Formats: sequence, structure tokens, C-alpha cells
Amino acid sequence: MVTKEEVMKIAILSKLFVAEDEIDRLTKDMSEIISFADTINNAADEGEDFDNINNLSNVLREDEVVPSLDRELILANAKDSDDGCFMVKNIMK
Repeated sequence: MVTKEEVMKIAILSKLFVAEDEIDRLTKDMSEIISFADTINNAADEGEDFDNINNLSNVLREDEVVPSLDRELILANAKDSDDGCFMVKNIMK
């Protein structure tokens, strides 16, 4: 159970303003959140291992080196290029 004092302490640590008329509602809400978290923490896991539940070994394909376009052909329409790279204008000044 969360107390009003704990709610105010959390508000102060968080540098949040909490109006007096909101304290009761926040205390109730925080108690419900903590109760829900306790329920989840106490749920039985039956010792099941949740790692790799679909029995997948490797869903990624192997990398393959494949032919690509010629670098000069790619850079043929570039406005500016240098040492096989596109040159772009620096917009940050």
C-alpha cells in the first residue's frame, strides 16, 4: 500500500507539483500499479524456458558476394565525386 507521504516524496524527487486534491487519486493509482506488478512477479512460470520458443535455429540467410555495378558507371551522373565517393555539399555552417 502506497501512502500519501510516499506520493509526496516521489513528487518532490521528480520535481513535480501535486495539488492536494490529486494526492488521494494518485495514492490509489500507484497502489494499483504496484499491486499489478506484484501479481505479474508472482505468476508461475512453471520452469519453462522462453528462449527460442519457436525452435528457430537461424532465420537469416547466409551472406553472398554477388556482382555489382561498376563504380565508374554509378558515379557517371554524380555532380561531384572524389576517390570513388559521392561529394555532397556541406549544409551545416
